[in-house]
Amino acid sequence: MPMHKLLPLLLLLATAGAQAGNVSLDAPIGGWHNSANEDAAFMQTVTYPAVKVNVRNARAYASIISGHIANAPKKSPPATLVVNGVAMPQRIEDDGHFARPYAFPSGSNSVEVRGPNGERRRVQSYESYAGRNRPHVRVVLSWDSDGTDLDLHLVTPSGEHVFYGAREARDGTALDVDVTGGYGPEIIASPSQQHGTYLVYVNYFGAGFYGEEEGARHEDITVAQVAIITDEGTPREKQQVFRVPMRKPGDLTLVKAFQYP
Repeated sequence: MPMHKLLPLLLLLATAGAQAGNVSLDAPIGGWHNSANEDAAFMQTVTYPAVKVNVRNARAYASIISGHIANAPKKSPPATLVVNGVAMPQRIEDDGHFARPYAFPSGSNSVEVRGPNGERRRVQSYESYAGRNRPHVRVVLSWDSDGTDLDLHLVTPSGEHVFYGAREARDGTALDVDVTGGYGPEIIASPSQQHGTYLVYVNYFGAGFYGEEEGARHEDITVAQVAIITDEGTPREKQQVFRVPMRKPGDLTLVKAFQYP
């Protein structure tokens, strides 16, 4: 290849390598794993928005996503997590760290982190422990504006209502994090195999909160994205993504009623 054509390619590769070097993933760890000897509790205790995510076993690589983005500016816009094909925002702390719980299913899993400046890192892992608790239903809510509070609600076939005021149902269905300051994500996941109709609602709790900069306010309208994943990590896996405009605080929208299985 002529040098004048090769140089731009080399520059692109070098830039990509530098960008990838800015992102580190402490968990999950790439490669082949078996969490049979790990405390594989379906839910973890979470302190948000602080970086610390407390799990019963600090080596719970199959239950957490955590890492660091070097040179991330303070008050950075969120990073993007892409977990098994589902994109969601991820808050970056002022020191560049990020963390959130995630109940990975057995089988192949992929996590990609995309920083606000285009940097990215991807990890592929395989969880070989077939007895690990698997979410049969997972609902992921995110939205497109800061200073805004949207809430995810799920009504199970048995009639239990899971939301920030009742974060865990008797069958283990649970909300992992109640995000009150913008972007999300909030995730409700269920290891249960209840058959019947699930109802997914989004409530526009409030807007116009002060943002990171004093005096900054935000428009009322925001667009919610809801991803519904059933039988994740199996040949029966199904993903549906819905985008719903939420126009004013107080709005309560039924996003989807679906049957499982």
